[in-house]
Order: sequence, then structure tokens, then C-alpha cells
Amino acid sequence: MTPPLARRLRTVAAGCGSLALALAGLVAAAPAGSAAAPADSVAQYPNYAPTPPMGWNDWSYYQCNIDEDTILGNARALVDTGLAAKGYDTVTTDDCWMTHSRDSAGNLVSDPVKFPHGMDWVGSQLHAMGLKFGIYEDAGTATCGGYPGSLNHWQQDADLFAKWGVDYVKLDGCNVPTKAGETSEQSYHDTYAAWSQAMLNTGRPMVFSVSAPAYFQDGPDWNKVIGWSAQVGNLWREGADVALGQESAAAKWSSLKYNYGYNVGLADLQSPGRWNDPDFLLAGDSGLTRDEIQSQMSLWSVMAAPLISSTDLTHLSADALDVLGNRDVIAVDQDPKGLQGRIVQQGDGYDVLSKPLANGDRAVALFNKSDSAQTISTTAAAAGFGPGSSFLLKDLVTKHVTRTTGTIAADIPPHATVLYRVSAGGDHTAAPATVVTWHDAGTADHPGVYSVGVTDLGPTGLADTTVTLTAPEGWTVTPASVRLNRIAPGQTATAKVTLTAPKAKPGTTVNTITATARYVTGAAGTDSVSGPLTITTTVPYPALADAFNNVGTTLESNTAPGNLDGGGDSYSADALAALGATPGATVTANGATFTWPSAAPGTPDNVATGGQAIELTGQGSALAFLGTETGFTSGPVVVTYTDGTTSTGTLGFPNWCCSTTTDYGAQTALTMDHRNTQAGPANFGVSYRVFTNTVPLTAGKTVQSVTLPNQPAIHVFALAVTP
Repeated sequence: MTPPLARRLRTVAAGCGSLALALAGLVAAAPAGSAAAPADSVAQYPNYAPTPPMGWNDWSYYQCNIDEDTILGNARALVDTGLAAKGYDTVTTDDCWMTHSRDSAGNLVSDPVKFPHGMDWVGSQLHAMGLKFGIYEDAGTATCGGYPGSLNHWQQDADLFAKWGVDYVKLDGCNVPTKAGETSEQSYHDTYAAWSQAMLNTGRPMVFSVSAPAYFQDGPDWNKVIGWSAQVGNLWREGADVALGQESAAAKWSSLKYNYGYNVGLADLQSPGRWNDPDFLLAGDSGLTRDEIQSQMSLWSVMAAPLISSTDLTHLSADALDVLGNRDVIAVDQDPKGLQGRIVQQGDGYDVLSKPLANGDRAVALFNKSDSAQTISTTAAAAGFGPGSSFLLKDLVTKHVTRTTGTIAADIPPHATVLYRVSAGGDHTAAPATVVTWHDAGTADHPGVYSVGVTDLGPTGLADTTVTLTAPEGWTVTPASVRLNRIAPGQTATAKVTLTAPKAKPGTTVNTITATARYVTGAAGTDSVSGPLTITTTVPYPALADAFNNVGTTLESNTAPGNLDGGGDSYSADALAALGATPGATVTANGATFTWPSAAPGTPDNVATGGQAIELTGQGSALAFLGTETGFTSGPVVVTYTDGTTSTGTLGFPNWCCSTTTDYGAQTALTMDHRNTQAGPANFGVSYRVFTNTVPLTAGKTVQSVTLPNQPAIHVFALAVTP
């Protein structure tokens, strides 16, 4: 489980040193000051957000690298792209906008270098564009980035924001001290309730985004904190931050799935005008596919989540603009009924969600969480409809409208979501809904023989059905086209095809074969449906070094190539050398002996694990790993033996700094007192570590290969079989 503090605190400003200070602030003695009223006497905050807020925030993409040109440039992009006219109307400046101390009167002061005209001027420019002005503060003694927090300055700060013309306040929850005689939950409530009342006292309507629940994620008080967040504010961040713009594609997708996962189960705690917030939209970020950004947009909309972009809108791709600007999907999110959709069906690697809409329709999302294409099927009854035999399905991305007698299905690529608006009854001239299905025919070879089918889900039959198959370069499909002719309503016609593939290179490759069926549907004329088959091939790398894909160590004289944590930070080769860890050297720690990577500093020297398979040989009791983490996670290791059997274990390491050093059963191997950053060696006095950990092996069997976890936050420098 990713701690809710982890993502923001480990990436902000000075890094892990800031993390240690921030965590220490959570148990600091409370300063003198007034407390908020008890929970049962706090006024219900006005409904300033009758539909989920929409807009843009700088944090995920820029973090502290902001100035007024950045904020206003992205604001102009909202207007110029037409996104503002579609509802993305609030521009929020997140952390790091202020100086490190208040002025002599105790007021917050904007950074004169980043914001030379002041935040009130930024707000006036936003208002002149027809946009709303959002701003960030923190409920504790300091923001997550170490700037002045708002504790005991509640009314002063609220009055200042009102004076500046602020329309939206995001109040984070770093460094909230626990007062004597109170629980942490009570102290959080006190300061958030005080802020709520202070904003009411200003008389200015300001949307209030509460971050308190994120600091209690999955703990015993989580639901309670969400409950009073709905009393004191309009929306609440209830879990871990979404991935940052500089993180890897795999880390971003993992983050989107994780945030979806914690938010989707909270529908009972949401009500119209009070919104669960699983964090920012990443449409436009590098690395994510069109299917992945569409999944986030569709799922966030079905969950009635705020639609707040956090990427560089000034260089938005056509795909990202299409996804963000899809009026039909936005309408699902902004539906006046104001209810969060729920999971109505789950299966192996997929979820089906249904959301009731104001006009009696339902939004139905078929979410393929898995890494392979699959056909997902549900029914109108499961989605919440009463009896009926005719339902219109509008695909809100393709805009294609079809009619079904009750089955709702699609063959969906990996990581993709099909979002339908489903209506009872409807146009009887619409083409029948259809779906493509694929099945492995059970041959010994993979790829080999597969059965491809077309199913008619509508009330009328199909005629002249032809299926055409396409495959990647180097592949062959035999036959490349097949005729299925007539397909009766409710029936499936199939054909067998043989797939052959070129020799795969080391690593994991995903290949897509697409079947497209074209047919005649009577009154609706001709129509078509497509469905993918994904075939994933994993060929082991000859050695771990062949899979190195990340620069974890740099010279202090040249830190620029470093990127262990996705933010440009790395281990110091100079500090490692002082401990004997030089290229090619033997490192013995905790009963295991490793060879430190022979790669030169500044070149890839570790595997950011993404499910790679590595050839390895030997017999022993355990497989030992030398590595670290830039996250807080673990994942499965699969060991394949020469007799074809496998065994599994779980691998994780503590974060490379500022966390418990025995997480996941790991042990410290090397400790340095600083790290390298893009600005050079830094964070002296903070421990940066490399760890060992093990997974068990089956006694008496010979190892053939090892498959690493699909967790890019886990980094492996070396591995070895131990006696």
C-alpha cells in the first residue's frame, strides 16, 4: 500500500530531507492559538461546487518550477484550445508560490522572483480571461515544500485570499501537529474546520478543496475524516498523489490504477455537490498511451471526480486535446444528478462500472485493467436497468450508436476503457450491437491457431459478414480474410486462423493482431466492428546488465545523467567508492556476495523493474537481490527452473532514504551521507542506502531464469544465488 504522504513528500523541493522534517512536524507540539468548534457545531459549508470542479493545476507537471508566465501561459492555453469553454475554468497555483517567511504583519508574501506582479495580479489576469483563480495553502505549520503554513493564521489568510479575488482554495495537510489531549484526527478536524469558518467569514464564495483524508488513507479514521470533510468543504483529496510528469510511463499507469482503485469504492461517502477527488488528469503527459489517458478521463467521469488537468497545456497533443475536450464524456462527469458510479461487475483483470444519469440513462464503463486485450461483457440489467429488450449504446469516444437486446460487450485493448451512454428503448433503425471475440485454440505453439468470432447482440441479423485480419510487420495471418456470411440475432460465427511470428528479441514485446468484421445490417446499411488480440512474448535477457535501463549512479563532477528517482537524483559514485562499491567490485553484505555493476558512472547501471526476465543459473536456498526503491511498494518474483517448474516470492526494498530500513524484510548493505542532485552533491547528513533482500528457492532445483516484479519503483543493481 502506498502511504498517502509518500508521493508528494518524497519529490518536493530538497527531497528526502524535507520528508524527514515534514514527518517530524506531524508529532510536534501545537503552537498556541484558537481551535475550531466541535464537529457537531461546524456550519455546513455552502455548495459552491454543484458539479465536480474542472480546471488546471501546476503541481504534477511543474512542481516548484513555476512562475507567473507558467501559470498564465497554461491559462491562455485553456482558453485558446477551447477547453475553458467546455468547463475547465479554474486555474490553481499549487505549492511554492510564496516566500519562506511571512511579512512583518504576518501576511503571506508571493515570491517576488517567480511572481513579480503578485498573486493578486495573477488573479486579475485570470479573471480577465474569464477564468477562476485557485490557490494552495497548507493546514499545518508549513506546506509540503517548506513554505509558511496556515496554522493559527486562518482568518488572516482567508481574508487575504478573499482580498486577492481567490475563487478556489486547496488546503493541503502536511505538518499538522497533534495537540496535547487530542488524536491526530481531532487536530486535523480543528484546523480544517477553522479554515472553513474563516472562509465563510470573508463573505466571498470560495470553493474549498480539503486534503485531510489523504493523510488517513486506509487507516481506522479514514471514513470519519471524509465524513467531516464533506461538512467543512466541497471536495476532498482522499489518497495518494497521482504520478509526477517526470516519472516513467509504467509508474504513471500504475499510479492511475492505484488512484482509481482507492476512489472507486468510496461512492457511499459522496453525495451531490460533495466530491471524492482521486487527483489530477495526466492527459498530455509523455509515456501514457491514448488508451490510458482515455481510461483515466472516462473512469474519472463515471466516478464524478473533479476534472483537473496537470500537464503542459501549451504543448498539448491532438490526442490529449480530444480526450480532455470530449463533450459527451464531460457531460457524464458533470451530470446534474451528481452521483458517483459504482462497480457492478468484476472479473479477471476488468471492472464494469455504472452511473445513473439525470435523464434516466446510465453511463457504463468497461475497464480492461489487464495487460492483454479481452472481451468484457455485461448486461443492461446488471447496469441497473429494469426489464426491456431494446437498449441504445452510444460509444462516447467513437460516437457510434448501436442497439442491443440486453448484452453490453466490447473487445477492449489492454489498459483501455469503453464508455457507453445506455438508453432504454430508442431508435429501432440503429445497427445491431456486435462484438469480436478471440480464443486460443489450444495448440502447443504460441502464437499458433486462434478462433476469432463475431457475435450479433442486436435484434436483427447480419449478412455478407467478412473478417479481415491485420498483424505487425514480420507476422503472418493465414487466412488473412474469411467470410462468415449470415449471423442470426444472438448467435456467433467463428473461423480459425493461424498466426506465425518472427524470432523475438530479449525483453518483453506486446504485439496486436486486429480482426475487423464488416457486414450488412438491413435498414442501417453497412457497419463494422473491430477487436484486438494481444500476444505478449517475454524472452529472458542473457544477464541482468543487459536489462539495465536507468542511471542510478553519477560522478559528483557530472550529475546531469542521474535519474534514479525520476527527478534527476542519483547515488554519488564518489561516496560509493569510499565504501568499496566501484565498477566491477565485489560487494559482500548480509550473507550474500554480489558484483557491483561494471557500468561507468552516468550510464545505465540498474533495472527499474518492469517484469523483465533474466537468465540465471545455480542452486541454493535463496535468490539475493542488491537494490533499492524510489517508492513504497513490492511485487512478485517468479523463478523458473530447468525442469519447467516455477516458484514465487515477493521483493521490495525500503525507500533509498528517509524510511524504515527493514521494510519488506530488507537489510541495509551500504549507507552514504548525501546524494547527487541535478545541482550537484546535496542533502548532506541524510542517509541514502542500498539494501539486500531475498526470495526463497526450491531446494535441489537449478535456476534457469528470474522474472522481476512489474514495479518500476524497485531498482535492482545485482542478484546472486546464495547457498
